[in-house]
Amino acid sequence: MTSRPSSPVDAYLTHLTVERRLAANSVDSYARDLVLLRKFAAGLRVSAEALSRQQLEGLVRDLMSQGRSPRSVARAIACYRGFYRFLVIDGRVRTSPADDLRPPRAWKSLPRHLSVEEVDRLIAQPDVKTPRGLRDRALIELLYATGLRVSELTSLRPGDVNLEASYLTCTGKGEKQRIVPMGDEAADWVRRYLRDARPALLGKRSSPRLFVNARRGGPGLTRVGFWKILKAYGRTARVSPGLSPHMLRHSFATHLLERGADLRAIQMMLGHADLSTTQIYTHVLQERMRAVYDRSHPRA
Repeated sequence: MTSRPSSPVDAYLTHLTVERRLAANSVDSYARDLVLLRKFAAGLRVSAEALSRQQLEGLVRDLMSQGRSPRSVARAIACYRGFYRFLVIDGRVRTSPADDLRPPRAWKSLPRHLSVEEVDRLIAQPDVKTPRGLRDRALIELLYATGLRVSELTSLRPGDVNLEASYLTCTGKGEKQRIVPMGDEAADWVRRYLRDARPALLGKRSSPRLFVNARRGGPGLTRVGFWKILKAYGRTARVSPGLSPHMLRHSFATHLLERGADLRAIQMMLGHADLSTTQIYTHVLQERMRAVYDRSHPRA
């Protein structure tokens, strides 16, 4: 008579291999997730099968805070539910602490953003000696300085921008208007664009839009048009291949938080109706808190 493996984890992996006949790669993935479970339990000085529901939720939070992808954490949670369900069937534990274990409902993946150095390279790409290049420099400067949605940027009118006070008024989702500061640098480039580039691009035309198309007789600059412009500069600047106007919006928010901006102020500038939407950026606050702790605590 063959005795069953003494380790619950080994028993479960044998069950997956022999009885459920999972592929070797799948079993390896389960094994890695269970190694994490064992290490977590060892840190609490208990066995993996003795973990409580509250402790498992702590493990899930740890996995999320490590920057693991949503798919990776979801797979680990599925593994743990299956593991404890197996232990109940095998008579090793009476009840499963992992029943209905889920990541928090508000959990969202972290938006990608550029580093400050990548933004600097991107902004330096347009040839500002030409009207089109000067327009593009003003566009990118303004987008990074304000975090506007691309639709908000392309629908701006000259009267929406107050260059002397360095702020603009935009119309966002639900036709809600908000005021956003823009910074002196962006204001200066918009001023130069209005003085030296916009009249040359318009010729004898007129347009209600602040940013106009370089093509004679063409409409105002569109969202798709700006996206193509940005992608082209992104290639020459050798920044992220997934560059988009929305990535610059995320970069705006992330860099502000890194420099100490208040989360609620960021919410107002981005035009988020609910603060919970803005809280996807709290990873920055967590990293800053860790750095402050490591720098300041005498026993860190």
